[in-house]
Amino acid sequence: MTKPLLSVLEDHVSRGTAPGIVVVRGSADGPDEVFTAGDLPADAIVRIQSMTKPVLAVAALRLVQDGRLGLDDPIERWLPEFADRQVLRTPDSPLDDVEPAESPIMVRDLLTNMSGYGMMTAPCPLQDAMIANRTQAGQEPVALGAQEWLDALADLPLAFQPGTGWRYHHSFGILGILLSRLVDGSLEDHLRADLFAPLGMVDTGYTVPIEQAHRLPAAYRHDESGALVEIEPAAGGFSVAPAPFDLSHSELVSTASDYAAFARMLAAGGVHGGEVFLEPQLLELLRTDQVPDAAKAEDSFFPGFWNATGWGFGVAVVTEGDHAGRYGWSGGQGTDFSIDPDGSFQIVLTQVEMGEAVMELFADTL
Repeated sequence: MTKPLLSVLEDHVSRGTAPGIVVVRGSADGPDEVFTAGDLPADAIVRIQSMTKPVLAVAALRLVQDGRLGLDDPIERWLPEFADRQVLRTPDSPLDDVEPAESPIMVRDLLTNMSGYGMMTAPCPLQDAMIANRTQAGQEPVALGAQEWLDALADLPLAFQPGTGWRYHHSFGILGILLSRLVDGSLEDHLRADLFAPLGMVDTGYTVPIEQAHRLPAAYRHDESGALVEIEPAAGGFSVAPAPFDLSHSELVSTASDYAAFARMLAAGGVHGGEVFLEPQLLELLRTDQVPDAAKAEDSFFPGFWNATGWGFGVAVVTEGDHAGRYGWSGGQGTDFSIDPDGSFQIVLTQVEMGEAVMELFADTL
């Protein structure tokens, strides 16, 4: 990037990429620089969608650290719904062309998106079944409560043997429900006590409290002409409390400063306030590629995803080139973060559904 960052952001606002953009640049030892353009305030509470995945990964690893969870524990210990799985002979097989699972789904299979559940990127019987039972992932809010969603998913076969392939998204919904059962209570309460309060993430949760709803901006997508179309109102909609059902399988809202606190802990090697928050060996697993080459099928996600890219625990990892070692992830409503090996990090927030224009914004800010 050669232009000043603020000019880049203002250019994107003027050409309609997003009504407003917030960028945070920081480092392990701070302070942060915050840049805003357009009408998105720096303290806006935004839908971070899949940027929830790294948060859940850290929550799970903290339980591993405490000896309450093992990476190689079968998930059926907490989720008996997933015992005795059936597996499609090929991902596009008819739903009755199955064989028994050769091994149970392990906790690490959830963290690596290798459970056998996930988004099907091409039409096939399994994709049709997921659409029919409302478990197929999309930009819209989840349609089912946690238990209904889990039961519907458990009615379907796996796309591949656990630990042998990669499909995006659903493993982390399963992980959220597993964590809620492990802690025997509200997952949000556990996250607040174990992560959010210690890190100072005061506005992060599954919904926005009604008294803070004025800080939630509208959400948008680009239509076929490139114009912005509102898809969820400001100060209202699914993300405002009270939640319609248990959201353990769903996604968080957060702010630039809250997520910067989370990113800073990771950038500092898992240290927060001078104390080890996440042990180095667990952080190393999170930020290094855990997916074998044989599992990186071209059709497992969008074209080119695996080019110089791997997947750790809840994050994508750059494996080659000038930025090798960089890791982070994005959210479907136009949010992104990345952490570099030198301890610097960047967060980009919009509330515009992911697409070509938003991806260009992310590239232009690096």
